[in-house]
Amino acid sequence: MADPRDYYETLGVARDADEKAIKDAFRQLALKYHPDRNKAPDATDRFREIAEAYAVLSDPEKRAEYDARGRAGVAGFSTEDLFGGIDFGDIFGGLGFEFGTAGPFDRMFRRRPAPARGENIEVALAVPLERIFHGGEETVHVARPAVCQACGGSGAKPGTKPRTCPKCGGAGQLVRSQRRQGVSLQQITTCPDCGGRGAIIDSPCPECAGTGRVSREETLEVRIPVGVEDGTVLRVAGHGLPADKPGAPPGDLFVVIRAAEDSRFERRGSDLYRSETIDIIDAVLGVKIDVPLLDGQQTVDFPAGAQPDAILRLVGRDCRASAGALAATSTSGFRFMCRSGSPTVSDGCTNS
Repeated sequence: MADPRDYYETLGVARDADEKAIKDAFRQLALKYHPDRNKAPDATDRFREIAEAYAVLSDPEKRAEYDARGRAGVAGFSTEDLFGGIDFGDIFGGLGFEFGTAGPFDRMFRRRPAPARGENIEVALAVPLERIFHGGEETVHVARPAVCQACGGSGAKPGTKPRTCPKCGGAGQLVRSQRRQGVSLQQITTCPDCGGRGAIIDSPCPECAGTGRVSREETLEVRIPVGVEDGTVLRVAGHGLPADKPGAPPGDLFVVIRAAEDSRFERRGSDLYRSETIDIIDAVLGVKIDVPLLDGQQTVDFPAGAQPDAILRLVGRDCRASAGALAATSTSGFRFMCRSGSPTVSDGCTNS
């Protein structure tokens, strides 16, 4: 494969050519090889080569990189980087070419922006402490608009298709170029005929009335990691709102994990606390108490002569996960408080 030609050679200008000389050379060659005028098989490739050379040499920074390092100096530029700053309307204005979204220069050098994705959805999911302790699947119910299955989101009656809007050529926008006081201006407006969709529906779908969307409740299963922290957000790709335009990807669903209320425990971060009431005599002499846990129960020896706010710790009974397993250290704390002659014991379980 032959090496690409030197940009200066492509335009037929000297390496010290000024901006005007480069612009004039490009204009002359582009008019000669433009595919709308030149039907030769290689006209399109030749035109691209000429336009690329002009895109580099007309930009002082790109030209300096090219002069210093050759093609390697501009190898990292994308199509938008090269041609985004060129006003073809200013160079070829008045010669019968169209400029704007559907013009030949945009078709050849500028990729249309990808259709906008649908909006994201956020829902809160109350997860039982047992599920947080063990991990596993939880069900999420989401009521949201969805793509109409009857028409595939096109909004057109099954068996028919939307037609491309003739006014905007499917772009959904109208672009008008004009010059004022030597300045080239572009005015972009939403197409009034198609409302920005780029298509016109002659026979609307009866299921969605032409909107391309229907309301439905979706049931999803999400995996809850062991020991997940309160407020953790899980992302479910592709289950957000559908996009406004058919073919564009939907948004995502974000599930915010909240620990469900539990009458047995109070969760504080990764710790669990529980309150128990014991008689004063048991506090003085000591007592065995059956403490409920997330995976059963455990008998705890409450020592004799315990003082108020004493903490008892249970090992391996917390809600946190460490490398996929419960950590070896955890606490189950008893808070001893005297009320009306009866001490109250507070039992806190910590899972790691």
